[in-house]
Amino acid sequence: MVEAMKLDMLVFSAHPDDAEISAGGTIAKACSSGKKVGIIDMTKGEFGSRGSASLRLEEAESASKILGLHVRENIGLKDGFFTDDESTKIKLIIAIRKYRPDIVLCNSIHDRHPDHGRAGKIISEACFLSGLRKVLTDLDGVSQQEWRPRSVYHYIQDYFIEPDFVVDITSFFDVKMACIKAFSSQFYDPGSDEPDTPISGPEFFDYLKGRSMQFGRPAGFLYAEGFNVERYPGVNSFWDLV
Repeated sequence: MVEAMKLDMLVFSAHPDDAEISAGGTIAKACSSGKKVGIIDMTKGEFGSRGSASLRLEEAESASKILGLHVRENIGLKDGFFTDDESTKIKLIIAIRKYRPDIVLCNSIHDRHPDHGRAGKIISEACFLSGLRKVLTDLDGVSQQEWRPRSVYHYIQDYFIEPDFVVDITSFFDVKMACIKAFSSQFYDPGSDEPDTPISGPEFFDYLKGRSMQFGRPAGFLYAEGFNVERYPGVNSFWDLV
């Protein structure tokens, strides 16, 4: 078996497009700077009101190219019904140990869609369990070594949550919007006869722009994305902060 590429950052997403909507600018910025970044989609979003599982896989591939991702996988959990159990966590641990990321981004702490908060909790716990050597996993019949990411951060989704820190995405805002619009089945299309959803109206793109400006303004950025921490980060000096 060829050893998988070690990633600098691995982004988990309950549904294809979660990561793009909430952290697309951060992901594109990291890729542009030479960091190796991948996305693991937990489900295919098969119960979404618009589009289909197969179409969303195609859209995810298009979005990945726009972002400059190094890898993207879908682990095929059941949309809306994945549970916080050993089987789910083992699938996540296998992915974490496969790519050995230093940083993990994952779903919001809580949100309108119940999958989001549940995914955020499960992924965080899987990152911890992945560091325990007595939790045994294998990939293609080869035993995996334990691996615990240095940091786990939650991106902020539909519900407003006060961020613990923000990332300047001003130079990558257009890339963020382009990768979101790659999921064309989910967003505004005046010719579509599919049901309206909270994200399918033309105003949703204005909302995303406003949210990015809201996060950016206190830090002096035009556009930013917000994140929550599980443990407070440390810096060497005040001059490491902006």
